[in-house]
Amino acid sequence: MKQLYNVEVPERGLRFSTGSLAKQANGAVTVQLGDTCVFVSAVAAESPRSGQDFFPLSVDYREKFSAAGRIPGGYFKREGRPSEKEVLSSRLCDRPLRPLFPKGFMNEVQIIGYLLSADLQNDGDILMINGASAALLCSDIPWGGPIGAIRLADIGGEWVVNPTHEQMLDSRLDMVYVGNGRHLLMIEGNADQLPEERFLEALRFAQESIQPILRAQRELATLAGKPKRDFPLVQPDERVLSLCSHFEERLREAIALPEKISRNAAIAAVKEEIKASIDEKLGEDLEEPETALSVAFEELLERTHRHRLLEEGKRSDARACDEIRPIECATGILPCVHGSALFQRGETQALVTTTLGSSRDVQEIDAVSGGIHSKTFVLHYNFPPFSVGETGRMGSTGRREIGHGALAERSLTPVLPGEEEFPYAIRVLSDILESNGSSSMATVCGGCLALMDAGVKITAPVAGISLGLVSATDENGEIQKHLILTDIIDAEDHFGDMDFKIAGTQKGITGFQLDLKIHGLPLSVAEEAVIRSRAARLKILELMRAVQADPREELRENAPRYERVKIDPEKIGALIGPGGKNIKRITEISGAQIDIHEDNSGWVSIFATGRESLERALQEIQLISAEIEPGKVYRGIVRSVKDFGIFVECIPGKEGMVHVSELSDIRIERPEDVCRIGDEIVVKCVGIDERGRVRLSRKAALCEARGDPYEAKMPSSRPRGAPRERTSSHRER
Repeated sequence: MKQLYNVEVPERGLRFSTGSLAKQANGAVTVQLGDTCVFVSAVAAESPRSGQDFFPLSVDYREKFSAAGRIPGGYFKREGRPSEKEVLSSRLCDRPLRPLFPKGFMNEVQIIGYLLSADLQNDGDILMINGASAALLCSDIPWGGPIGAIRLADIGGEWVVNPTHEQMLDSRLDMVYVGNGRHLLMIEGNADQLPEERFLEALRFAQESIQPILRAQRELATLAGKPKRDFPLVQPDERVLSLCSHFEERLREAIALPEKISRNAAIAAVKEEIKASIDEKLGEDLEEPETALSVAFEELLERTHRHRLLEEGKRSDARACDEIRPIECATGILPCVHGSALFQRGETQALVTTTLGSSRDVQEIDAVSGGIHSKTFVLHYNFPPFSVGETGRMGSTGRREIGHGALAERSLTPVLPGEEEFPYAIRVLSDILESNGSSSMATVCGGCLALMDAGVKITAPVAGISLGLVSATDENGEIQKHLILTDIIDAEDHFGDMDFKIAGTQKGITGFQLDLKIHGLPLSVAEEAVIRSRAARLKILELMRAVQADPREELRENAPRYERVKIDPEKIGALIGPGGKNIKRITEISGAQIDIHEDNSGWVSIFATGRESLERALQEIQLISAEIEPGKVYRGIVRSVKDFGIFVECIPGKEGMVHVSELSDIRIERPEDVCRIGDEIVVKCVGIDERGRVRLSRKAALCEARGDPYEAKMPSSRPRGAPRERTSSHRER
């Protein structure tokens, strides 16, 4: 979409435009790649809210169905609450923007993005990030951008920037990379056990690839950018900060306590003492004492934590910087579920279950850019308030829970067996029962164990670890001194500079996500963290193997059973029956789910809750696909009665005739003396003629049951086709 000002990025196929749309917003741009177009606006409130002690940034990305020429489903025919894809794209954009706002900037900022046009080949999430950067850069909002974003694929050993959906099918890497002119800001994605050396090559290539995007945004800001306004920055009150500093030693003792509950209680007690001191010495001189205390105390707490880590090399729980917290894990802990595991690392505990379902349990997704498709593997992550010792509202799934669940799902997906090998729908559910950092990585470890306990034939075990960073920078923001921390706890995440989550197998990386609180991470520091993560991951994998080395050979007793059989494609109609009558009958009497493959290959899939149900369904299907064979005994149903005999359906859709002379070993005058229509009768096939007509005998079945010899009596002694004996006629006589 062209506007008043347009800048092309020929190296990346992008176009940035601004100047014609949403002119009342602080900044508004459109970004286009191929025929996919995203509109992004940026607006800042005129002043911060009273009593606010945090920076309220909200990012919302929405996909309009009209972008793909579609009308939304449902009764109301309009877009509803954001989908998981929209939530994840919003988070993807939020994380690299947030650290570049000035410290103390408390005015609410809202970034809204709309997918206006979708060519079904290029995703809108990358355009959303670049569009938000350009909108902020061109606006009068203070911000330290620009940033550039690309998606990077590894296809046949070649790097491909911003691949299409079709190209991604052949890629072993799906990486979203965001950086500025010098450093890395955020990465997220998954890989097919990518070696660390190749992963680091991807980071270096991506950093070079974003430079044309950054140049284009600067050019657009030169053409249409607004002068930056001077917004007031909220700084700690010097008087309050001075009073807080008198309690610094007490605070140092509090944060040195090893257990989270006792540590938080001690910190809260120090804060109460500071509050009492402020009330006594400053009294009514402060307009908003609660806010002033929160801002100053947070500043003191951050300074104390960082000094203890960076200058003294001491962690709250007394671990070395590369030490993992104690790990305990177990599998098979719940009796009725298909697979279960409990994974605990320090004070973080995840209870994870695996449930297997049939093809009808897959998740159907109606996405604007991807169309209607299904997922056979889903992972859900729950973070209840009691996990951190708090009370709270149990409502709908939050953005954080969706994001953590998606990261764990991406990390485990590369090792799952193919649908042909393991056709079940798989749901992994992680309930965090206790949390003190890295609960998403505990979900990865516990999820892997639960999958193996359920008998899912994963190709390799997966473990995850989170790494942190504390650094000191110069006036230009360049890191002069840093410390990387392995297996970070909550406080190290909150007051540190980085949360780098990496999951993988012994061979390589499967999932990753990097968040920063500083203005950029040098690739050399990122490389150090990646190498450190491998050593930690291998140690965790060793502990997991001691509990569950390989997937279970057999599914648990209460897990659904699956069998796939092939029948003659011409018998599919008989299996279905008129109006689906026959397949419904089999489903009802067996309790199994029967799926007929749509490729007309004759393959039939059976899902059953137990072995008996599966065997009954198999028996019924085999009967339909089978033929009546001479010498076999069948339990059939009488379908019609004639003067000369009866017709019996031995196999669904397959009948034979029992002559009246073969109904019993005594003379029978009428077939009705033995049976009626609908009766069940045991018969034996005694022959099939050259025309395929089946001859049955009840007498033969009775003789066989008693162990008596059977002598067939033909309805007529005259062989078929023999000339009749000539007898004198009335005329001759």
